Amino acid sequence: MVKRVYFLAHGGMVQGWLIYHAARLLYFTRARAAEHKLTGWVRNTYNNKVEGEAQGAEDALSKFLKEVDKGPRGSQVVKLDKEDRDVVEGEEGFEIRR
Repeated sequence: MVKRVYFLAHGGMVQGWLIYHAARLLYFTRARAAEHKLTGWVRNTYNNKVEGEAQGAEDALSKFLKEVDKGPRGSQVVKLDKEDRDVVEGEEGFEIRR
């Protein structure tokens, strides 16, 4: 079953650098999405959080969200909000939006 989820990752400090954490989590998220063959997008928010939408097989999506919730090594995700969304037909790839 294909599913789509909106996510918002609230990060903590990484060696005193909140912005560094957001940028690192952005690229980490894209890499994990590619690994799990998900489609969608991710971007930094104005307040240094990371948000996006991911779509794919339910089991792959679940693994992806667990990895995003954990975050990359050396950083910290304090909270991960999730909300189901409508599936986008014909979507290809997982992109970083600005």
